[in-house]
Amino acid sequence: MGLDTLLVRYFRTADLGMVGAETLASGIERCQVDLGLEHDRGKRFALWAMLYLLGSAPDLEAVFDKADDRDSARNFMDLLAASEGDGVG
Repeated sequence: MGLDTLLVRYFRTADLGMVGAETLASGIERCQVDLGLEHDRGKRFALWAMLYLLGSAPDLEAVFDKADDRDSARNFMDLLAASEGDGVG
């Protein structure tokens, strides 16, 4: 699941700058529902990661049953936090 594919699926565009508040809220809600229904570990991680980037991710323990998946999510968060100081983005 590529980020662009997910953005188009939930927000009808890969450019979030073009998305209004109502569409953003609706897309986030649909993504959260799909996250709750998804059983594939990789797809769950992709959905959670996108929600994290949008500031709407549920708690790790509520999403990931396996410690390895929670550790991967924490690593993802750490990498993003570290990149904030690098002038990226």
